[in-house]
Amino acid sequence: MRQGFLRAVAAVPAVSPADCESNTRAIIEMLKEPELSAADVIVFPEMCVTGYTCGDLFHNFTLLSGACKAVSEIASATGTDGPLIFIGAPVQTPEGLYNCAIAIRGRVLAIIPKTYIPNYNEFYEQRWWRSEKPAVRLCETPWGTVPFGSMQLIKYGDALVGAEVCEDLWTPIPPSSVLSMHGAEVMVNLSASDDLIGKYHYLQQLIEQQSARCLCAYVYSSAGYGESSTDLVFDGKAVISDCGKTLAVNERWVRTPQFVSADVDLMAIRRDRLHHGSFQACGELHPAPNIIITDAGAPNPASVTLTLKREVSAHPFVPSGKEHLRERCREILNIQTASLARRLQFTGCQNLVVGISGGLDSTLALLVAVEAFDSLGIQRTGITGVTMPGFGTTGRTYNNALMLMKELGVSVREISIVPAVKQHFSDIGHNPEVHDVTYENSQARERTQLLMDIANELSGMVLGTGDLSELALGWATYNGDHMSMYGVNSGVPKTLVRYLTHFWAQETESEATRAVLLDILDTPVSPELLPAQSDGTIAQRTEDLVGPYELHDFFLYYMLRYGFTPTRVYYLAVNAFADKYSRDVILHWMRTFYRRFFSQQFKRSCLPDGPKVGSVCLSPRGDWRMPSDASAALWLAEVDKLKG
Repeated sequence: MRQGFLRAVAAVPAVSPADCESNTRAIIEMLKEPELSAADVIVFPEMCVTGYTCGDLFHNFTLLSGACKAVSEIASATGTDGPLIFIGAPVQTPEGLYNCAIAIRGRVLAIIPKTYIPNYNEFYEQRWWRSEKPAVRLCETPWGTVPFGSMQLIKYGDALVGAEVCEDLWTPIPPSSVLSMHGAEVMVNLSASDDLIGKYHYLQQLIEQQSARCLCAYVYSSAGYGESSTDLVFDGKAVISDCGKTLAVNERWVRTPQFVSADVDLMAIRRDRLHHGSFQACGELHPAPNIIITDAGAPNPASVTLTLKREVSAHPFVPSGKEHLRERCREILNIQTASLARRLQFTGCQNLVVGISGGLDSTLALLVAVEAFDSLGIQRTGITGVTMPGFGTTGRTYNNALMLMKELGVSVREISIVPAVKQHFSDIGHNPEVHDVTYENSQARERTQLLMDIANELSGMVLGTGDLSELALGWATYNGDHMSMYGVNSGVPKTLVRYLTHFWAQETESEATRAVLLDILDTPVSPELLPAQSDGTIAQRTEDLVGPYELHDFFLYYMLRYGFTPTRVYYLAVNAFADKYSRDVILHWMRTFYRRFFSQQFKRSCLPDGPKVGSVCLSPRGDWRMPSDASAALWLAEVDKLKG
């Protein structure tokens, strides 16, 4: 394990019913694969040492003896410092015969019997197997005195691993639910699930949902080619999920041994369990029988140096897949639209005032306003878009602002802020040639004053345009663009603002509207508070000053969503941006992020209302409560240590 990741493998070996020697060789050969020998946890299918389809041969002592020998050989072939391995085998005790998952690491560590024995449709398992009560007992076995029972966990390093067998997952209260509530972070399932029409898709959903409900990783391996086809067919399923997301699946119907592997995120699991009080309360309200924990020893040293085998998206706020992204964009716009429509309806307000700069954020706010008015049956002319050119306004953004408002059919007002700001400079004695923070913020506050006063004049509301990323960095003028009567973009990060605008551009039937939206998307992000360059282009580019928004959104997501340390965030960022940013660049902007995030909390402490859109929210009344004078020292010290 490294940086809180655990390498899990779901393996599907070749199998021959009742040929324990052949099955043993197949398992041991697979374990020699470099990727398996360096893994942390490996899961083989149900009854993999005998084959699942042996039928009444399970009551034959020759087969049981062969299975016992097979377990011993597999245990001897593994090391006490290698992976933690789960194999499936029949286990006979004085009480009866059990279908078991056996945990091995150089020796047999634990025996976990199948809890629920199916006896319906194609299953006749109660003919051969007993069910065991949850309590764990010590059992004399050919491999020594071993804990026997379903309510046990294996401690591998600092991770806790639990196991269940096939049918257990399909029940109303699977053992994994109980084990997870009481510590299991990784659940394995040894299965022999025959294939039926539609069953695989349902099973994938079942695994995802169980890993989501239990806030755990779930590693599933099922019997494949070689099992008897007398009445059933087995497709060899291997699935790895954690916290509701499938990380790896294999190709089914393959006639050779195969496996899938992925790195499950233990730190993310632990943070979610720490944060979600309902998960903890569930464990308190549903106490488990005494759970036995067996220590398997320290993690496999070979796994520490592995390259991360898990996709780390550079844009965690943006869903992958074209259709998924399209659905998500529509859902977010619906959330924004519904929240604004409700606020308008509640206040009886039929007039909105929006400052339109020709930039992304104000564009998205205007698009949401249009959708809200349309949904309420209010004429779009009730939306007053105000463009307020200043010292840094370029022809491109100015023209785009006017064209967008015209195409959307809203009321248009144009007010230059230059005379008023010059008068203000004169009033306070500021030299207009000094382009400092006073020069910039005076313009932002003048624009906000105009919007507020126009809203009063129209008995309307000022719609805020600032986004989540700007709030995180404090990239807003206090009591300037920081303030509004409703902040419709406050839950949307900058990286997602771009996709939402592009989605709207693709959905609109107006070619002219699409053209202006695409040009806005192509315009550099800028507050345009400094004079333009001599050629009329934007001189002040936000990302040159504060850093790339895609990096800041990445830092924001993993700091707030999972509470990760700077070291962990840096490790993930290096993996996500390996082809784009150097390690020094990532660390430089990471330091900027933490410094600004802590120092700018005072702005977030008095935000206007706005809708929560995703799992990360900075509303002081909602998800994020932080003192405005909290120190960033610990975080900055860790970043500086990474530089060394």
